[in-house]
This record gives sequence, C-alpha cells and structure tokens, in this order.
Amino acid sequence: MSQALDLLTGRWSPRAFAPRAIDAADLATLFEAARWAPSCYNGQPWHFVLARRGDAAHEALFPTLMGANQAWAATAPLLVLNVVNKNFSHNGKPDGWAWYDLGLAVGNLLAQATHLGILAHQMAGFDAQQAHARLGLPADCDAVAVMALGYLGDPATLPSGVEEKSRDARERKPLPTFVHDGAWGKAFTA
Repeated sequence: MSQALDLLTGRWSPRAFAPRAIDAADLATLFEAARWAPSCYNGQPWHFVLARRGDAAHEALFPTLMGANQAWAATAPLLVLNVVNKNFSHNGKPDGWAWYDLGLAVGNLLAQATHLGILAHQMAGFDAQQAHARLGLPADCDAVAVMALGYLGDPATLPSGVEEKSRDARERKPLPTFVHDGAWGKAFTA
C-alpha cells in the first residue's frame, strides 16, 4: 500500500486514553490540517470548541455525552465539539454542504492525528441541543459531533462493562458494494 493509504487504514478509535495532554504545537498542527480541507465557495464553515479535562468547557460539554460514552470518554484529555455554520459567510444564505465540508475537515484532522500518534474517537451519542446551549453557540451554528482526542491508554483502566475495541477486528464493506460503475447497481471491479 502507499504511505497515504497506510496512514488512513492505520486510524483507530480507542476507548482507553492516557491522561497525558496533547502538546500545544501538535494540537495546532491538527487544526491546521483541518483548515486546509476543501469547502464549498471556500467558506470553511467548520468550528471546533476545545474542552480540556478539568476546564469549564469540559464541565459544560461532558454531561451532554450519553452515559455509555461518558463511561470511557472521562479519561480523554480533550473533547472537541465539531460545529458547522449553517449559512454561507459570503452571502448569508443556507449552506447545504456545510456538514460535508466539516466531514472533510475532520478527515484531514484524523489523518494528521494518526501521523502524530494521536488517537481520536468520534461520538454521535451526545445531546446536540444541550451542547449548543451550554457552550453558547450562535443560532446559525449546529453542534454536529464530539470527538475525544489523546494518546492510547491502558484498557485495564476502563470502567467495568466497557471493553476496548480490537484494532484488528475492523471491517469495511468491499468496493463493489458501494462503488457503482456507470450506473447504480453496476458493481465496480478493479
């Protein structure tokens, strides 16, 4: 495989995080990677709210996580609320591609994190309305997802009932099931 593909296939979403904080320079590099993602009209509609364990933002964001996520995410040194501005910055009209653009930015961030040895676990299991209110997001923004960022911790430190996912058990659909060659239902073959 190529180095880029190895970087992408090497990404993994652990539940056990070490308490070690992410170096400020590495953290800046992650968000620099996100900054260079493509976006519709180059609007860059993404925003990230950092919540470091022990700070006021963490105290506001953490309770919005579903209980199952709280059980393991408590050890992550950093939670990040992924946010989109729902309107284009150049004309104020609704941006129907903002969520797609945020996904591209997060994809860049995840690739850079993998390169730096930083792990991320994405969460949809949170109360977006509560996060919106508790972190004071503007009305034209949506809270989309939360990610835990940090370094790999010891799975033995996870609370009872929470198991670490296996790095080796990851599966992906085969290409012919989602790549259509010229027409829907006509499977792509390499």
